[in-house]
Amino acid sequence: MREEKWYDVPGRFLRQHGKTGIIFLVYCVIFAGIFILYDLEAEAVLYAAGLCLLFRLTVLVPEYCFFAADHRERQRILQDVELMTEGLPEPKNLGESDYQDMLRKLKGIFDQCSNQWQSERRESLEYYTTWVHQIKTPISVMRMTLQGEDTEEHRELLAELFRIEQYVEMALNWIRLGSDSTDYLFREYDLDRIIKQAIHKYAPQFIRRKIGLFYEGTEAVVLTDEKWLLFIIEQILANAVKYTREGSVSIRVTPEKVVEIADTGIGIAPEDVPRIFEKGFTGYNGRADKKSTGLGLYLSSLTAEKLFHKIWVESVVGAGTTVFLDLSRRKLEVE
Repeated sequence: MREEKWYDVPGRFLRQHGKTGIIFLVYCVIFAGIFILYDLEAEAVLYAAGLCLLFRLTVLVPEYCFFAADHRERQRILQDVELMTEGLPEPKNLGESDYQDMLRKLKGIFDQCSNQWQSERRESLEYYTTWVHQIKTPISVMRMTLQGEDTEEHRELLAELFRIEQYVEMALNWIRLGSDSTDYLFREYDLDRIIKQAIHKYAPQFIRRKIGLFYEGTEAVVLTDEKWLLFIIEQILANAVKYTREGSVSIRVTPEKVVEIADTGIGIAPEDVPRIFEKGFTGYNGRADKKSTGLGLYLSSLTAEKLFHKIWVESVVGAGTTVFLDLSRRKLEVE
């Protein structure tokens, strides 16, 4: 919606009354023509026209005041448009009364559709949440079965099972992020412990792919939500493992509490970098890897925003990608 300028309301008022002004001029021309045909004094026409114009201008002033007041009232109602039928002004004519009846009818239809959508959405969330929790049981059983024998085939199946677990966890977090009751718990946490949890989880993947992992450790303490920050770091590591064919992944924390996760993978095309946090965007790499969903970095960005963290990426094709996660908290200056 375009921001309203100071001259918008007077301009609309003049345009609305422009037809009246044109009609007034036409009347003046008609009177002047008749006076000329009958050889009467034209001064009488000018005098009468001047008086009428003065009277009209006098009437326009209060009309404009009422016009501006009505506009302000409508703008006030617009701020709470969902409750518009409860605060509508009294109709001044039959047209306004008809329009208000239309609005009430539309409001009733909107409420009915909104309630139906809310009910369907709630049922869908309950179903998917239940499904995600139920699917974890057979996954755990399969994992225990595969761990019973150490063979190459079982190691491959365990790796695929790990990916399934990640997709299930991603689906659960998707549901949680879309819920109004997401349980954020902001406190000061030991960042080193959170990073090591993510490393421990992905260690088998690094070993299996023979990718080096370097982490210097940190003593930083950050104000965040541990569960959701861990989710972000895990998603970044998941991408690093997926797109690094050989080489290593390094993690470091700067004195400014910026986590840098750099890999020596295939990199990201320059035209794709600005869009990698968009929902469902996979880019060139994602199209090459048919298993990419384009949701990991989107959810990471969404989560980082909710945690008041900043995330961005720098990448060079063929040289690797670095993901930056700013966990610093700048102090608010009280005026």
